[in-house]
Amino acid sequence: MPNRALVEHRPWLLMALVAAIAFYFLRDNPIGGVWLILLKGSAAAALAIYAFNRSSHPDARLLGAVMVFSSLGDMGIELSFEAGGLFFFVAHLVAISLYLKNGREVSTPSQKGLAVVLLLGTPTISFLLTGSLQVTLYALALGAMAATAWMSRFPRYRTGIGAVLFVVSDWLIFAAMGQPESNPISLWLVWPTYFAGQFLIATGVIQTLRGEHPQSGS
Repeated sequence: MPNRALVEHRPWLLMALVAAIAFYFLRDNPIGGVWLILLKGSAAAALAIYAFNRSSHPDARLLGAVMVFSSLGDMGIELSFEAGGLFFFVAHLVAISLYLKNGREVSTPSQKGLAVVLLLGTPTISFLLTGSLQVTLYALALGAMAATAWMSRFPRYRTGIGAVLFVVSDWLIFAAMGQPESNPISLWLVWPTYFAGQFLIATGVIQTLRGEHPQSGS
């Protein structure tokens, strides 16, 4: 029954899962670079359509924009690391605006402390891994995204954890920069960690909005 409900009521979530799994297993397949790039981008694109379709609330539109820019980043990074990074940088800025609009009214000192760790630790560790000021600038936005997600009113065990997984995924990429053969296991973890994070972010935000405004979606 849950699987049937997923197919009937959340087909775009199912499509996102199928696209993400297919890309993971086909990325070394000689089916053609363009097709693989499109397949990769379709995972986050399906999450964007899911957000637009499930709620007409303005915050769902912001979430959809985050996923659109993430999809462009997923495809762009296959062609140029800088281009992909720029799209993700914009995605993080949009996500920050979403989370700041939805700040949690009450937080414990430990929760605030973790947000500070994410905000400052993300760019610091990114710099230590790469020594790149360009990467560190990007990581400032990444850390701010994760910190504001953690401090938002959206469920921490979905949206908050999802944002942290996004950070971990990027750290795995940064750790492999310049030495891609040094740790192949970490490279195999990048995509599932990233997509799991995006999936949790999207479902956490939409779950909250649908609970508060059930009439605003389909």
